[in-house]
Amino acid sequence: MDDDPFILDFNPPVGRPEQIAPGLRRLVAPNASPMTFRGTNTYLLGEAEIAVIDPGPDDPAHLAAILAAIGDPRRISHIIVTHSHLDHSPLARRLAQRCSAPVLALGDSTAGRSARMQALAETVHLGGGEGVDTEFCPDICLADDQQISTREWRLRAIATPGHFSNHMCFALEDSGTVFTGDHVMSWATTLVSPPDGDLAAFMASLKKMQERPGDRRYFPAHGAVLDDPQTMLAYQIAHRQQREAEILAVLGLGKATPRQIAQQIYTGIDPALIPMATRNVFAHLIDLMDKNITTCADPLTPDSIFSRV
Repeated sequence: MDDDPFILDFNPPVGRPEQIAPGLRRLVAPNASPMTFRGTNTYLLGEAEIAVIDPGPDDPAHLAAILAAIGDPRRISHIIVTHSHLDHSPLARRLAQRCSAPVLALGDSTAGRSARMQALAETVHLGGGEGVDTEFCPDICLADDQQISTREWRLRAIATPGHFSNHMCFALEDSGTVFTGDHVMSWATTLVSPPDGDLAAFMASLKKMQERPGDRRYFPAHGAVLDDPQTMLAYQIAHRQQREAEILAVLGLGKATPRQIAQQIYTGIDPALIPMATRNVFAHLIDLMDKNITTCADPLTPDSIFSRV
């Protein structure tokens, strides 16, 4: 593939709000890691009626930073969660208790799960569950294309399952701006880990966002603002197609486990990230099984030996 479009030159202040657009501030949580980059971006949308988008991890310092940035907690009208990984949703409940605002999301941590992944979760131990907020339960469950509005702003919910079954993006109406959570980020490709993640759903969600050419800026939950979202969407789709081809090339040489495949195709990455890469490969292999291209002996697990059909 051509050079990637990632933005790695991103060093925001942690714990201090930055004005990044009219009526919009970004506040970075103190949870930097190889999986969260500089930390979770919490967005504060509005002035008198504020939406807190992705409140972040259950961290007292981040809660204090949000409240300090807001001033009067009664100014918070909505707490909006893109999905319920532990770096996005846990602080929602504690924040809600301080401001009495409702928590909004697609649903709990199994909401939006495809029938395929639900069946696998019920019958086979797939592992996974990386950082899932299992206790998450919003006060208001949102539907795809549902609008949330105040006198200051209007958001439209866009169901984008794939990275996580209950993932949603939120378009700021009449601005060309979308809050994309972890669905599309500017610093890296997105992890898909079954059964919480679903590659078939992820690819469909990427194509769904491609069909919104009026979206000109993405505000992801990790990393810098993305000013050319269509280029990144095309890259992400091509990247996944290339990974599929690489997986099939390895299996063309003989049977292999997801980890063995990951070690062959994810060259040059930090060895600590190989387990995550293995989960990505596993997601591809499940998708390829559904397409009748690969198979494995029962039971299906991340340690199974896969082969071409």
